[in-house]
Amino acid sequence: MSLQAMKKDASQPLPYGENFAHLNDELKRLDLLIKLQVLRLRAGMQDHNQTGGMYISHDEADRLLQEGGDSCPETPEIMAIRRRLDLLTREIAARVAASLEEQIFLALPCLARMFGLSPLEMQALVICLAPELDRKYDTLYAYLQNDITRKKPSVDLVLQLLGDSREQRWQLRQLLAGNAKLLRGAILRSVPDANSPSGSSDLAMLLKADPRIIDFITGNNGVDGRLSRCARLLSPTLTLDEVAAPPEIKARLLGLTGRHIRREMINEKMVIHLHGPAGSGKTTLALALCRELQCPMLAVDLELLPAGDEEWDATVRLALREGLLTRSILFLDNITTLSQRPDKGATLLKKTARAIAEYGWLVFLAGEKPWSGEGCFDELRFLSIAVPAPQVPIREEVWRNMLAAEPADIGRKWAGRLARRFTLTPGQIERATHLAHTLQTAGGRDRKLSLSDLYAACRSQTQHRLAELSVMIEAKYSWADLVLPEEKTALLREICAQVKHQYRVFAEWGFERKMAYGRGLSVLFSGPPGTGKTMAAQVMATELGLDLYKIDLSGVVSKYIGETEKNLSRIFAEAERSNAILFFDEADALFGKRTEVKDAHDRYANIETSYLLQKMEEYEGMVILATNLRSNMDEAFTRRIRFIVEFPFPDAALRARIWRSHFPGEAPVKGSIDYDFLAGRFQVAGGSIRNIVLNTAFLAAESNEEISMVHIMHGVRREFEKIGKLWNEETINRTDCSRT
Repeated sequence: MSLQAMKKDASQPLPYGENFAHLNDELKRLDLLIKLQVLRLRAGMQDHNQTGGMYISHDEADRLLQEGGDSCPETPEIMAIRRRLDLLTREIAARVAASLEEQIFLALPCLARMFGLSPLEMQALVICLAPELDRKYDTLYAYLQNDITRKKPSVDLVLQLLGDSREQRWQLRQLLAGNAKLLRGAILRSVPDANSPSGSSDLAMLLKADPRIIDFITGNNGVDGRLSRCARLLSPTLTLDEVAAPPEIKARLLGLTGRHIRREMINEKMVIHLHGPAGSGKTTLALALCRELQCPMLAVDLELLPAGDEEWDATVRLALREGLLTRSILFLDNITTLSQRPDKGATLLKKTARAIAEYGWLVFLAGEKPWSGEGCFDELRFLSIAVPAPQVPIREEVWRNMLAAEPADIGRKWAGRLARRFTLTPGQIERATHLAHTLQTAGGRDRKLSLSDLYAACRSQTQHRLAELSVMIEAKYSWADLVLPEEKTALLREICAQVKHQYRVFAEWGFERKMAYGRGLSVLFSGPPGTGKTMAAQVMATELGLDLYKIDLSGVVSKYIGETEKNLSRIFAEAERSNAILFFDEADALFGKRTEVKDAHDRYANIETSYLLQKMEEYEGMVILATNLRSNMDEAFTRRIRFIVEFPFPDAALRARIWRSHFPGEAPVKGSIDYDFLAGRFQVAGGSIRNIVLNTAFLAAESNEEISMVHIMHGVRREFEKIGKLWNEETINRTDCSRT
């Protein structure tokens, strides 16, 4: 380096090497301010220590009342300290500017930029911060305030250190007002004075730096512990290209935030409301955009915020401040929760908007329902964007990635089936894959992953609140267990085929453009009790690999107007998330014939039926309704059902098959049972046959005998007595003794 270059370098201020070097200089400047105040006190008071506590001397009262008692002469020592203070202030300013030019992080200047603090406000912060950095300031502040118990700076002490005259201190007082930046932003906090519970003037109020601000200044930038219950700091991992979301949505979001990414609109306040069904990928999308912005994301769940209005508002402000401190974008999730507070939701939203206008930059709101933001975010740039659930092509791509370890042909085939059968988010698909591998391992070391493992894992991802509204029926039956006429079994298989190929017909073949609604599958099972309606629903659930939920009508139908519709709405909303088959047994109790309107009750009963028709047409899954008497069903209702399956009372041939199917191969049977005789002699449905066989088995077990015709006859008699059929014991005994 040349001599000229060295001279030039020597004339330039040296940047601070790191944050603590600057902090140390700030404390040196504070020490000079304290020395200046000590000299002023000593010049104005002859016996400073004797005036503290409970005793105030006559001389002190006279001093306070004398004209000009607020000022003191400028001694040579005071003037020398002022010169040193001025030189140090200019040196600090020059070194800070040089540090910022070289992009060296300094906490205090960073805070000043974040909150728009003036140099005097920053000095006030340093005064309140000092006791947290060095215990000597406890003693010095107690001395300056003439009270050994007052180790924290008061408002008056801060003003005394920063202002030379009474007029200056009056002007500076606005910096420490309750609505000023330091206190409103919770950078400084007031502290109760335990030794003065009755209080004093606001000048006597004690101040301290907020603990989170202290952590930030000293290099500990973890999330504020007061937010640990409701907030998480997330680091982006996926790029926007890697996010499983519709390309047009990603392009629009990138376009909206592009100017922010280029830092052209750093002062513009933007709020983006992402709405869509739970799990549609709103968080992942926002996180990927944060990667484009090169910053983390602070996700706050509004459902976990305190219930009280003031606490709620304070926590939101704390979260927004945390966004500034961690240099992260704020993501307020579950904004829809405020709609559940009709009395206060709008007020809280307006408070949130004001806080965003003050501390925010780019803020994401997330909820399930569309919303315009009107009346709350009028002063901000507000945009609402729908994020739909991932469609089949996106889900299939995610499944292929998760099944990459499987043989290519199997992975592609399974990915297509799973994507079409289950409406899962990418996160759910990932969790389902991990669970399927766990199920595989539990089945044995050498066992390979199976499609049934994946189906079971997928179902586990969607068993949510639907179980609170209905009962899940474990589907154990297969086609071999179902005894029906061939044409009825063929019809049930056709219905299953429609579920399997729903995406191909509607999406790939374009039929969805021809049908604005009614893409779901509605089926009515009609027939006498015990003819296999519930078993058929279980067989179809087994075939399709879906959960079967039986709706408890007693919990759905309400005598209160409007409650039935609310219950139905909850059921169908949860069913959409659960990929489930809904099974309404004895559906005529809810969906019977609409009555002639004679009173308000009749009118609302008809409204309930119409509402069900609407929800069934909107639902894109499968709904099975079962009734014992089709004639009880409203004809307008049955016309809009896609399939109606009549379950006939079984004839003798079918009854014989039912008798055979109910005896397991392991059951100890004495000799041979004449199934044809039982089928011809007893005209009962499959449900009754099941009860007879089960009661027969327990009777034989009790007598420690093999199952025989004697046991079966006893079981038949008990079933006849239960259902009220005539039992001719003499005829039965005479006919059946030889078969015993």
